[in-house]
Amino acid sequence: MKKIVLFAVVALMVAGVATMGREAKPTQAQDQVEITFSHIFGDENRSGLIQKYADAYMAEHPNVKINLQIATSYPENINGALLASEQGNAPHIVQIYEIGSRLALDSGIFIPVGSVATEDQLATLDDIIQPVLNYYTFDDQVWSVPFNSSNPILYYNMEILEQAGVEAVPQTYSEVLAACDKIMAAGIESLEGCIGWSVNGWFVEQWVSEQGALLANNGNGRADRATEVELDSEAMLNIFTWWKELADKDYYVYTGALEDWDGSDALFTGQQVAFHITSTADLRNITDAATEAGFNAGTAYIPIPDGVERNGTVIGGASLWLTGDHPQAELEAAVDFMLFLGKTENGVDWHKGTGYFPIRYSAIEALEAEGWFDANPTFMTAFDQLTSTIPNEASAGAVIGIFQELRTIVEQAAQSVIDGGADPAEALAAADDRADESMAEYNSLVSE
Repeated sequence: MKKIVLFAVVALMVAGVATMGREAKPTQAQDQVEITFSHIFGDENRSGLIQKYADAYMAEHPNVKINLQIATSYPENINGALLASEQGNAPHIVQIYEIGSRLALDSGIFIPVGSVATEDQLATLDDIIQPVLNYYTFDDQVWSVPFNSSNPILYYNMEILEQAGVEAVPQTYSEVLAACDKIMAAGIESLEGCIGWSVNGWFVEQWVSEQGALLANNGNGRADRATEVELDSEAMLNIFTWWKELADKDYYVYTGALEDWDGSDALFTGQQVAFHITSTADLRNITDAATEAGFNAGTAYIPIPDGVERNGTVIGGASLWLTGDHPQAELEAAVDFMLFLGKTENGVDWHKGTGYFPIRYSAIEALEAEGWFDANPTFMTAFDQLTSTIPNEASAGAVIGIFQELRTIVEQAAQSVIDGGADPAEALAAADDRADESMAEYNSLVSE
C-alpha cells in the first residue's frame, strides 16, 4: 500500500534514520537461491548466534545463500523494509517487533506465512506455545513466525535485600514501597535509589494487561480496527500514581533518557538500585554482569497493583515476517529458514545464550530433561509468568498502527509526572487526546 510506504519514508526523514544498504548479488549458479534476512541484533552475542544458525542452514542447503542485514532498531528495520519494497528490493525476512504488527499488516508488502508454507511446515507451528502464536494470528491466519519472545521480569540484588532485612521479594505495588522503605533506611553506600526501569511504554502496557484492562477499544484492536486508546483509564492511573510516589520518595531512579535500556541495566549491575525491571532478553547479560560485580541477581514476576488478580503479561520481542514480491523458490527458502531458526535445538541454544524464553514446547521439554531450569532457576521465571497468563483480550495485547508513537506519548506523560510533578490524571488525559488524534490521522490514511 503506497500511502503506508510514503508514511514510513516521512518517518525516516523526521527521525534522521539512514536507509539500509544491500550488497550487490554475485553471479549465481542457475539453481542457487539467495535470500536476505534483516534483523536488529548488533551485539556480538546475539548477532553471533544468528550468524551461526545461518551458517548451519547453508551447510545443510548448499544451494541457498543467506545474506544477513542488521538494522540499529526495530523502527528502523520495519521502515527500511517498507522503503526497500518501494524500491523493489525488500528483504525476504524482516524481524518486526510485536507492536509493529498492525503497520506490517496495513503496509501490504507482507504475506501470511501459511500462504507459502506446506501443510507439514504449518503443522510444526502447533509446537509453539499458544499465547505466543496467538499474538501473531490475525483473522485466523498465522501471519508471522515468532522468533525472539520475552516478557519483563523483576530483577533483585540478593545481597542488598539480605543486608536490609527484606525477607520476601515484593509482589505488589505496596510491597515494593514497603521494601524500599527498609532498603533506603539501611544506609547502603552504593545505592542512589531503590528501584529502576527505563521509561518505556512497554512496561506500562504490561501493567495494564496485569489488571485485565485494555489499551485500545474494539477488543484491543483485534475485534476491529482500534479507533481510540484508553490512556485515561483507572488501570493507567493506578500505574502512574504508584510511579509518582516512588519518584517523590526518591526511590525510583532512571538515567533521564527515554527507553534507555542499557543505562537502566547499568544502574542495577552497578548496585545503584536494589530492584530492576526489564526484559528477560537481558537475563544472560545481566546475570554475567552481576557475577562480575560480585553479587547474585534473583528474578521474580513483575509487581502488580494492590487488589487486582494477576491477569498476566503481553508477549514482547519480535517475529519474522515474509515479504511477498519475490520468486516462489525464494519465498519457499525463506519460510524454510524461518522455521529452521526456531527449531527445537536452536530454540534451546537461543534461550541459553540470551534469556529469551523458549517458545516451543519441545524446547522446554529438552531443557527440563537436561536439568537446565533446576541449575538455572532465574531462567524459569519469565516462562512461568507467561504460562500463568490468562488468555483474553487484555493479555493478547493491542494491535495499533501508531503503536511506536503511542509509546512515546505515554513515555513523555510519565516523564512529566516523575520529573515535572504533573498530576497523573491530567497527564494521562492530555496523552489520551494526543494519541486519539494521531490514531484518527493514521486510520484515515489506511481506510479503504
